[in-house]
Amino acid sequence: MAFEALKAQAYMILNEISTQPEDRHVLQERLRETLSELSALGLPLPDDLVRLEAELEDSSADDFYPTRDEIADS
Repeated sequence: MAFEALKAQAYMILNEISTQPEDRHVLQERLRETLSELSALGLPLPDDLVRLEAELEDSSADDFYPTRDEIADS
């Protein structure tokens, strides 16, 4: 897959995480896989996605995305 297509896929995954926060752990894994594909092809990794991946690895990653209940309560 070409660089631009993989990069677009990564950004689409981010959009899915924001619209489906209950599935964020599965989507985070897809993001990691996409970044691994880019790396395996020797392509540059977008800095913002690398930083986000590191932040999501943090134990407080759940704080990034509210649950549906939290959204409904606001």
